[in-house]
Amino acid sequence: MAKNTSIHTQSLKIPKFILLSSKFISFISPKLTVLYLAKLFTTPIKHKIPKRELHMDLASVQRLVTIPSLNKQVVVYEYGESEKKILLVHGWSGRGTQLVKIADELLKSGYSTVSFDAPAHGKSPGNNGIMTDFIAAILEIDKQYGPFDAAVGHSLGGMSILNAIKQGLQLKSAAIIGSGDIVQDIIEDFVAKLELNPKFANLLRLHFEKKHGEKMNDYSAYRAAKNTDISMLVVHDKDDPEVSVKAGIHIHQHLINGTLMLTERLGHRKILGHQDVINRVVTYITNKK
Repeated sequence: MAKNTSIHTQSLKIPKFILLSSKFISFISPKLTVLYLAKLFTTPIKHKIPKRELHMDLASVQRLVTIPSLNKQVVVYEYGESEKKILLVHGWSGRGTQLVKIADELLKSGYSTVSFDAPAHGKSPGNNGIMTDFIAAILEIDKQYGPFDAAVGHSLGGMSILNAIKQGLQLKSAAIIGSGDIVQDIIEDFVAKLELNPKFANLLRLHFEKKHGEKMNDYSAYRAAKNTDISMLVVHDKDDPEVSVKAGIHIHQHLINGTLMLTERLGHRKILGHQDVINRVVTYITNKK
C-alpha cells in the first residue's frame, strides 16, 4: 500500500500548545486523548480569501444550500453563465474560490463552474467536518445544480470526488490534484505529527468507525478508483510535502481509464496556479486532449 501524508495537518507547523496539550492528555487518559484528537482532526482552519480569489468571489452568484442528509448548510458559488458546467471541489481548510485559476480558464473555454464551501469551511456555517460531509455535499449539489460535464478536486476534494462517483455521481471525466489516498495512512500521519504513540491512530480510527458505523478505510481513494471507469486525470507533485506523490501514483494504478501527470517543485497548493497544470486539466476535462 502506498503511504501518504495527512491532508488534514498539512505541512504547517503545529502550534506548540497543541503538541503539549496532546501529550499531557495522553498521560492522563487514552479515552480523553482520542476525543481531543477527534476534535482536532475534524476542525478545519478558516482562512481569509486571498486577493487572487476576490474577483471570483465578487462575480459569482452565491446561495446557502441545505444538505438534508447532513442537516448542514453550505455556500454554493455559480461562476459564469454557460449551460456546460464543471464542479470544483476544494480540499481540507480550503474554500469554494480556491480553484480560481482553473475556473477562469474554464470560463474562457465556454464553461461555467459550480463550487462550494464545505461544511465548516469558508462562509459555510459550522465548526467541524469530515470527508463524508464533502461527499454528501457533492451529491446534493449535483441534484440541485447538475448534471456536470466533469469535476476537478484538490487534495481531500479529489478523494471526495472519487467516493462520490462510487456512490453514483455521473460525470464524463474528472481531474484530481494532490489527492490523498489511504485513510489509515492519513490518520497515522496525523498522530505522528502530534508526536504521540502510534497506538492512538488505531484508537482514533475505531472511534470514527463506531461513531459513523462505517469502516474508514472503505473511503480510501484507490478503492473508489477500482470502480471508476470514466476518463480521469491524476495530477501530483513529486515534491508535495503534505501528500506524498505515492498517493497519486497508487490511485492512478487502480484507475480503469486514468492518466498521470507528475510535476516538480510545485508543492501542494502552488500547483493549482501553475499554467501547465491549468492547461492540462482544462484540455483534459473539456475533451480536447
